[in-house]
Amino acid sequence: MNFRLLSALAAVPVLIAAAPASAPGQLGQVQQHLQSVQSMTANFTQTDRVGKVLTGVVTLKKPGKIRFQYEKGVPILIVGDGKALTFIDYSVRQVQRWPIGNSPLSVLLNPDRDMTRFAKVIPGADPRIISVEANDPKHPEYGRITLVFVRNASAPGGLMLQGWVALDSQNNRTTIRLTNQRFNAAISDGAFRWNDPRRNSGPR
Repeated sequence: MNFRLLSALAAVPVLIAAAPASAPGQLGQVQQHLQSVQSMTANFTQTDRVGKVLTGVVTLKKPGKIRFQYEKGVPILIVGDGKALTFIDYSVRQVQRWPIGNSPLSVLLNPDRDMTRFAKVIPGADPRIISVEANDPKHPEYGRITLVFVRNASAPGGLMLQGWVALDSQNNRTTIRLTNQRFNAAISDGAFRWNDPRRNSGPR
């Protein structure tokens, strides 16, 4: 499967990694939202640079757990179990793992990180929307991410994450749109287990 998909997803939280002091109020709202979210589930629609669309469900639980479950027939899975982020491609029985702390996803899963170095608010005409763009100059391979929030008084911190646009280091664009977001419900740790295709030992 295309590894741009993984970089696009993994890059998501880089966005919340930081921001210049030019818009402390809005960035503070983003930080407050992230700190208010202990768990989340949402449906996602992913569109790549050639217009291919995939759908699925994302599940998040702090600290450190996340799962991107793709629609039936898509043989890939991305899971963070609190320690490592794992990319599984069942079609070729391939598994790749690396520490969550080495992934941009760590920002989404640990919003206590500094938001003053890598991100900025993008001005827009609609005051209900906050767009935050981020990139890490020390890691250009992460690409550039723009996360989009909409003001919503019923959502944690008064913001609702609507999705993001990721540009990888080759300027390939992946767009993620979220719907049916649900926050702070109880989620079992079992939701972040996965079957290892390299052996028949059951879920990990």
